[in-house]
Amino acid sequence: MNRRPLFERDDLTLLTPRQMGQADRAAEAAGASGNAMMEAAGAAVAVAIGGRWLTQPVTVLCGPGNNGGDGFVVARHLKAAGWPVTLALLGERAKLVGEAAHAAALWTSALTGGDVVPLTPPCLDGAGVVVDAMFGAGLSRPLEGQALEMVAALKARKTQICAVDVPSGLDGATGQVLGDAAAAEMTVTFFRKKPGHLLYPGRGLCGELVVAPIGTPTSVLDAIAPQTWQNGPDLWLDGYPWPAAESYKYKRGEVLILGGEAITGASRLATLAASRAGAGMVTLAAPAAVWSVYATALTNAIVRSFEGLADWEALLADKRRNVIAVGPGAGVGAATRAYVLAALATKRATVLDADALTAFAEAPEDLFAAIQGPCVLTPHAGEFMRLFHVDGDKLARTRAAAHQSGAVVLLKGPDTVIAAPDGRAIINANAPPQLATGGSGDVLTGIIAALLAQGMAPFEAAAAGVWLHGAAAANFGLGLVAQDLPDLLPRVLQKLKAQAEARSR
Repeated sequence: MNRRPLFERDDLTLLTPRQMGQADRAAEAAGASGNAMMEAAGAAVAVAIGGRWLTQPVTVLCGPGNNGGDGFVVARHLKAAGWPVTLALLGERAKLVGEAAHAAALWTSALTGGDVVPLTPPCLDGAGVVVDAMFGAGLSRPLEGQALEMVAALKARKTQICAVDVPSGLDGATGQVLGDAAAAEMTVTFFRKKPGHLLYPGRGLCGELVVAPIGTPTSVLDAIAPQTWQNGPDLWLDGYPWPAAESYKYKRGEVLILGGEAITGASRLATLAASRAGAGMVTLAAPAAVWSVYATALTNAIVRSFEGLADWEALLADKRRNVIAVGPGAGVGAATRAYVLAALATKRATVLDADALTAFAEAPEDLFAAIQGPCVLTPHAGEFMRLFHVDGDKLARTRAAAHQSGAVVLLKGPDTVIAAPDGRAIINANAPPQLATGGSGDVLTGIIAALLAQGMAPFEAAAAGVWLHGAAAANFGLGLVAQDLPDLLPRVLQKLKAQAEARSR
């Protein structure tokens, strides 16, 4: 398995709050000023607010740390731009230290004449916009006391909110809410996004997300060695397997898909998707009892009749079938377990979804022990829970599952996470809500299988497949059903090819 990522672009890098702290310290060690970075952060928030809202009364809620320091800078810049500003502070101004104390001193200087009021619900009176700078992404315990009371007041008043870094109460590492959090219309963060900006429920609380530079040099990432990224073509486009002039069908790979007897639509969707995603050949193994159903419906694939494990193993014997997909509509039981184990025994690239995973719910260790070659597991939340008994947030659980199974694990959802056994992880953010429809996962299985067949490594193939899947659905809009997705791929691929060609010029 290729352990080297194709990632040459760092703008999709995600940093945990701890890593962001490392970045700030490294920037200061390289000569950047902490006060200057805070000034840049607050100024960026003020510019973003001015670009979104008309001038109106604004209340800036400042916490006792550096997030509050950013708020003091925001308040000063908005006041200088003519906004009526109320600044409310949690705690005592005399207890502020470091950059936050410096920012507070500038706010209260003779130049601004800035007053500070207690952070209590009445400070919101008359405000058209509220700047939430109480607590940033590094919050480690649930909100309580005045902060919790203020969040409740914000939610009750339904005021327009701009959050600084994250909405207060949101864990920037996990996307989980600590106590409570008020949803923002816009969140301005700095240097790089954090996982919590993309993982639900955090993603639903951030609104429009703006990433502002504050003078942190990109070189600080070298020492941090990030292992998490937001999904996007820049991660895998340089290695995408476009058709070449000298390609032929077997050079572009052949996908073998197991068809089910009781449910025939699922594997047909996977077959159509694999064909549209560029596999040179697609063969569907159809149970003899329903062979005619598959043969009539699939004109773009080879449909082979089989009865039982011996016939399945005979189909596996053709090594030109370099990728095997099992699961969509396969049925849960001993037969499916046997088909999966036979596929894994070839040590060829394998995609396992749906019933292929649930079939091992009683003995997941049997599945994990059999994974000896490239493998992608694509569970939804229920299937994941049947196979893996791991704790933590979605990112941590997916990483643990990949390490435990030795496969690339793709945990589906509105915030799909893809993790490799070596710890690398990607969070996808382009999937529209209309993808929550029966059969869309079967299409994803086919896309990933086709990319593997054409030579992509499992981690990159899974990431590219998820992104293409989301882009196709987004282009269609409302009213989407799963069978629409394969026919939407060509348009997405054409745009992606144009992007690749533009990058190579």
